[in-house]
Amino acid sequence: MANLAIHGAAGRMGKRLIALGSQDPDLQLTAAVESAHCSQLGSDAGVVAGVDAIGVDLTDQWPEGIETVIDFSVPEACMRALQHCESAGIPLVVATTGLNESQVADIHAAAKTIPICWAPNMSLAVNLTMKMAEQAAAALKDVPQGADVEIMERHHRYKEDSPSGTALKFGEIIANAMGLHKHVHGREGICGARGRDEIGYHAIRTGDDPGQHTIVFGMLGETIELRVAASNRDCYAQGALVAAKFLIGKSPGIYNMFDVLGLN
Repeated sequence: MANLAIHGAAGRMGKRLIALGSQDPDLQLTAAVESAHCSQLGSDAGVVAGVDAIGVDLTDQWPEGIETVIDFSVPEACMRALQHCESAGIPLVVATTGLNESQVADIHAAAKTIPICWAPNMSLAVNLTMKMAEQAAAALKDVPQGADVEIMERHHRYKEDSPSGTALKFGEIIANAMGLHKHVHGREGICGARGRDEIGYHAIRTGDDPGQHTIVFGMLGETIELRVAASNRDCYAQGALVAAKFLIGKSPGIYNMFDVLGLN
């Protein structure tokens, strides 16, 4: 049983990680870490998460003995967790999205000394769909008269980054497989015929939607759509817990959910 810390424990995803992680027979939830400004510091993390008390309080300190960490926070806080894990030699799951180029570079630098699982989406279903999108893109790369790729994503009204990190990852995978180079975010006005060397992205923000992604491969006379949707946030939490267990004992480096699922 490995000692687990959740960073961002009072957030929407942190609470689900607390609720599910505290019940995982392979993990011992040891720490629930939050910002020093969190108003719930000192409260039992289980109670904050809406389950029974688990005997672990929300804290802004990192205790000793942690063997694996899941970060589901915001970019600035993620970097603080990264610094701690790097200095302490602790494997880290980075599930925070919206990271800038400098922060991404910091993750790659830290991965020289610790194992890091970094993925824009922890859902097992999303990552399986990414693999299918990769295979479809490779097969359609040289289709006569071309295949147009559009990516539509829908999330809750509180999401701060747009398009989603997951949509961008779908686009990166497809672009690499098809040799596309242009990424277009939305369209407005008389913008002319659709370019042949582009991927289009469209973001919808509404209600409490936990996440939907549709990838369209449009050809002349036929269309392929790959759609994956979450009905609640537990799929992201469960995937992150699987990733945290996967990292234990791994060599330093960057891993992704394809590695976790054995798809690479």
